Amino acid sequence: MALKDRITEDMKTAMKAGARERLATIRLALAAIKQREVDERITLDDAQVLAVLDKMIKQRRESITQFQTGGRADLVAKETAEIAVLQGYLPAQLGEAEIDELIAQAIAASGAASVKDMGKVMALVKPKAQGRADLGAISARIKQKLS
Repeated sequence: MALKDRITEDMKTAMKAGARERLATIRLALAAIKQREVDERITLDDAQVLAVLDKMIKQRRESITQFQTGGRADLVAKETAEIAVLQGYLPAQLGEAEIDELIAQAIAASGAASVKDMGKVMALVKPKAQGRADLGAISARIKQKLS
């Protein structure tokens, strides 16, 4: 089953169960997916849906930081709950050793020798790590290994 179809089925299940918070988050995800489809006039595949969900999670993490600074524990709890629902659709997260292995393979495959070659390495790692790890953290690790 395609990821988008699974999210739609989960929306129906949440409606029947009366899970309002879960339903609201799923609807937000479907709206974001639909918006991107309409904007780009395409039908998103699973990798593109994962990118949308990954972006939504990143936005919520940034919001949590802002809300914690502002002392809004209620909004922190809401955003945390939304992240939990969205992460349910992401594949299993990569471990530290797996990330290091991906980076090592990409460096070897691209022949990267310095920080100038970081884009080549990132281009090889990104498709394999999308939705499974924080790409910002991976970028920092690549930079560290190349410098």
